[in-house]
Amino acid sequence: MNGIINAIIDPVNIASVLAAIACFATIVSVASPAMSDNKLGSRLKEVAKKREELRKKSRADLARNGSLQHKGANQFAKGLVDRLNLQKALADDTLSEKLIRAGLRGHAAQTMFYFYRAALPIAFGVGAFFYVMLLGGQWEMHMKLAAVVGAIALGYYAPNLYLQNLADNRRTKIMEAFPDSLDMLLICVESGMSIEMGLGKVGQEIAPASVELAEEFALTTAELSYLPERRMAYENLARRTNHPGVKAVAMALTQAEKYGTPVGQALRVMAKENREMRLSEAEKKAASLPPKLTVPMIVFFLPVLFAVIIGPAVIQVNEILASRGGG
Repeated sequence: MNGIINAIIDPVNIASVLAAIACFATIVSVASPAMSDNKLGSRLKEVAKKREELRKKSRADLARNGSLQHKGANQFAKGLVDRLNLQKALADDTLSEKLIRAGLRGHAAQTMFYFYRAALPIAFGVGAFFYVMLLGGQWEMHMKLAAVVGAIALGYYAPNLYLQNLADNRRTKIMEAFPDSLDMLLICVESGMSIEMGLGKVGQEIAPASVELAEEFALTTAELSYLPERRMAYENLARRTNHPGVKAVAMALTQAEKYGTPVGQALRVMAKENREMRLSEAEKKAASLPPKLTVPMIVFFLPVLFAVIIGPAVIQVNEILASRGGG
């Protein structure tokens, strides 16, 4: 027993044990990084994998939505457009922008546009020809020719007028709900959400008020996940809506991400400006109402007013003249 105690308290043995422990700790410290798993690398791989899955899903959703848009492109129209090569004969460089602003996506919408642009002039021209031949017998020849040519021109420009009207109505519906959506997006961002999550959440909440704006937010969220630059997603949003307010918001978000300025502050300023813009547009419409009511008042109200005011006097004059004549 004394020998064990002497061995334990021997300074040489204590130094040897401490040296062994130090060597073992050194070896473990040096070898542990090589033996342990690279958790950061595995996490980054998982993030990249998840992002790729979201990208594929977003592309599939966009393709599916684009194929569902304007699905009235039947086989007859498609075959006629392909046989006559109308896409080349009636080529329009701005057609894609017009269709996107009108909310129509996919090749089916382009096919139907070219089909209507080729078919409507013929249909309108034939209809005008039979009309002037059957019901316009008293017309002069140049009047008949002008009616047929005018109908053909109307049929040619009718698809563009329809797209322009559709795009204007869609933009109006988007801008009615856009300032409120910016307020909700500001709340989401200041609560800690990212722009993608905020746009997705706001799109779900704003859908009952504006389906068009919810669709644009969903497309922007998808583009933010797979486009190489986030700036491109904001620019696409501004191009699809074609409104100064949305363009200003897209520019502010792009600059906030580029220079590191607070996104919440930019959204707060843009929400205020869009509310003021919406108010100014309402005031402009209210100010233009009296001139628009002038013609209906002259045509419909004034004749009735004159009849009510002058009618009794005319009746009295007629009675007086009749009594004198009878006397």
